Amino acid sequence: MQFEVKAWRTPEDIVALSVFATDEQDARSQMLAQGYQVLAIRGKQALMTWRPSFGNSFPLTLFSQELLALLAAGLTIVEAMDALEEKEARPEIKKMFQQTVTSLYQGHPLSFALHRFPKVFPALYVSTIRASEKTGDLAEALTRYVAYQSQMDAIRKKVVSSSVYPLLLVGAGGLVVLFLMGYVVPRFSRIYEDMGSNLPFLSKMLLRWGQLLQANTLMVLGCTVLAAIAAFYSLSQVETRQWLLRQLLKIPAAGERMRLYQLARFYRTLGMLLRGGTPIDAALRMVADLLQPALRDNLYKAAELIGEGHTISTSMESHGLITPVALRLLRVGERTGRMGEMMDRIAAFHDEEMARWVDWFTRLFEPLLMALIGVVIGVIVILMYFPIFELASNIQ
Repeated sequence: MQFEVKAWRTPEDIVALSVFATDEQDARSQMLAQGYQVLAIRGKQALMTWRPSFGNSFPLTLFSQELLALLAAGLTIVEAMDALEEKEARPEIKKMFQQTVTSLYQGHPLSFALHRFPKVFPALYVSTIRASEKTGDLAEALTRYVAYQSQMDAIRKKVVSSSVYPLLLVGAGGLVVLFLMGYVVPRFSRIYEDMGSNLPFLSKMLLRWGQLLQANTLMVLGCTVLAAIAAFYSLSQVETRQWLLRQLLKIPAAGERMRLYQLARFYRTLGMLLRGGTPIDAALRMVADLLQPALRDNLYKAAELIGEGHTISTSMESHGLITPVALRLLRVGERTGRMGEMMDRIAAFHDEEMARWVDWFTRLFEPLLMALIGVVIGVIVILMYFPIFELASNIQ
């Protein structure tokens, strides 16, 4: 990110500079290293609040794949990071790579260098790298993470692709309804003005809506735009999304599927950490944020039981963090010592179950949604033409 800095070396030498840095603290550190005293610092993109930040847009999976390919080709970690820095065109990412290489030259491990950029490298990723440094299998850890992220992306894409067609139906149906209510109905209201009380009640209400739109077009459009902006802004807030998630979890069928999805993601991530050598207590703390608050509280209680010496399967079962199939697989893992593998199998089983449910739900929901949109449009059209049918019957 680019920052505008006002600084001085002497009271008579006040300058305005532009620097690239990962955050404000990094920009301040760069200026101090050059002998400047910072007076003011401001992000150049401070007003662009809806633009995604650099950390959120960093291609972490692609970075891992490229780093893995360079290590497999025989380069050292320092040479690999140098190569990635040389090919990078974006100034903020290039700066981050430079600082990472500097940290490596100073003798720090890669996990320490990456830990300095929490907005780019999440704690889960840094912990995976740190665990691999103890065993010397960084390439294997990167392979595990790439496979893990690919599986998570595949699940996410399946859910998104399943929701595209219903959203298109809702969008198309909404546009048709808006066209009828905002353009056609106001013009029909002029035709029926002379009929007065002879109109059916529902037709009167529909035509009054048309007259309202015709008389207050700009105000209605302004309110609609403001409502859309408010809805978009609300959905961009974490608190709003968490509230919506809590409401979805209260719906019996959808809530259970959301819980199953979270548990599948939880076990897949936990399995990856355990196979990488992360201790169970540290792994549980790192994956806690993958669960919604109610399940997270249960996880903390289960972690206390595990710390007291209880088995993982018993602790998870006592706090509702497991399904019957997962319970049996965990018990097998405890007997054989292959907990990471068993957790991967739990996640795969529940992912397949979730995929079947999503497929079934979309097959059922799409025709129901089409029927609902057809009914709404049909009712509007019938109410518009009903007075004409009444007039024709009276003439006969």
